[in-house]
Amino acid sequence: MKLLLLSVAALLMVVGASAAERILSRRTKRELASPLHVGGIRDPFGSYCERRGGCCPGRDDLCTVPYLDTICYCDLFCNRTIADCCPDFWGHCLGVEPPFIGNCERNGNKFFSGQTYKENCNLCTCGITGRWECEQNACLMEPDVIHAINRGNYGWNAANYSQLYGMTLDEGIRFRLGTQRPSRTIMNMNEMQMNMDPESDGLPLYFNSAEKWPGKIHEPLDQGNCAASWAFSTAAVASDRISIQSMGHMTPQLSPQNLISCDTRNQGGCDGGRIDGAWWFLRRRGVVTENCYPYQPPQQTPVEVGRCMMQSRSVGRGKRQATQRCPNTHNYQNDIYQSTPPYRLSSNEKEIMKEIMDNGPVQAIMEVHEDFFVYKNGIYKHTDVSFTKPPQYRKHGTHSIRITGWGEERNFDGTSKKYWIAANSWGKNWGENGYFRIARGDNECEIETFVIGVWGRITMEDMHSHHHQHRRRHI
Repeated sequence: MKLLLLSVAALLMVVGASAAERILSRRTKRELASPLHVGGIRDPFGSYCERRGGCCPGRDDLCTVPYLDTICYCDLFCNRTIADCCPDFWGHCLGVEPPFIGNCERNGNKFFSGQTYKENCNLCTCGITGRWECEQNACLMEPDVIHAINRGNYGWNAANYSQLYGMTLDEGIRFRLGTQRPSRTIMNMNEMQMNMDPESDGLPLYFNSAEKWPGKIHEPLDQGNCAASWAFSTAAVASDRISIQSMGHMTPQLSPQNLISCDTRNQGGCDGGRIDGAWWFLRRRGVVTENCYPYQPPQQTPVEVGRCMMQSRSVGRGKRQATQRCPNTHNYQNDIYQSTPPYRLSSNEKEIMKEIMDNGPVQAIMEVHEDFFVYKNGIYKHTDVSFTKPPQYRKHGTHSIRITGWGEERNFDGTSKKYWIAANSWGKNWGENGYFRIARGDNECEIETFVIGVWGRITMEDMHSHHHQHRRRHI
């Protein structure tokens, strides 16, 4: 009997010691743990103290309830630190409103601390004080900038584009442009000398390549969130020039994706590139059509350079074909198109105009400022609407586009506004059906600083071959 009592006593001592250690352990953890509700109470409508069946007076480290991945307390001590009480402690145990759970309002709805919503490009979080705490990013679509432009007398109108809404200005500069400024060596390229005769070279007030060469000027494409204007503008100008030069025997829409994925020599694909590198590739390797190698826009904002799926080395002079089949398995026309080395034009607007009128669209580099993204129609000039804002609202990046024509608009006072007609690569629902007009003759946004022309590498055999292919398809 004595042995049994001694055993029971020993067991009680062990259990007691274990309970004491557990209480001490919990108490230590409770004192050292960070507050449960710093980021806002999770599950604010959950039943905890109520489900436990009661609340505990004073401090009771065993007065707990499982709470998500931890525990919460239902004793009065928790109310002294407002750190580890269960979400329903105040309502169930004290019958009062929680003193520190922030209630934020938006559009008549209540949000608890820690809950979030996105306002344009900024994430807003309901703070524990009941106030919204929002990021301070400059957005690509700023409503006040759009309103200021449309209220002002700037000569052009602005719009809010759904495909650009929610992006930051930094993201727009990073993902919607993508042409690197040419190196000093390239900028020092000799300009082509053009002999202008003022009498015989009469330039009209208005000219549009699409009207002079119908069916040979290609529609603007959409680069999406791929910083590859270097590839889109190069492919577009080459497409137009080859169509014009071949007198319509060849009207290829060349593939920007072929350049993005395969022109990897010092190029960044959807992370930016150089137009001189693109023209080198067109001259040495050649590019297939968009139908053969379709554009695949990146699915997410962080973009990768896609694997090259087309080895576009020519198999010989004359008729040129790639040594690989088209990535588009429904297309068997894997002809490649090449160009001569590009030539640089003078910055003189008359010489640029004559080149366009004689030979077709040209490629130009321009500096895109924050207000260009909201352009809707009219003659664009960079405005001063963001000049009073902090520096993060005033940013610019380098872009490349295709100039296809020019014109003039008469003002009420009899003066005229001269403009270029240019194709962008942001889709046909941006600007004037994918095009924009920009002030001409003032080097607006440096658009006349670096202008490029090119010839397609076309032989009579090419034209003859394509002519017969065209006829066979229609017989």
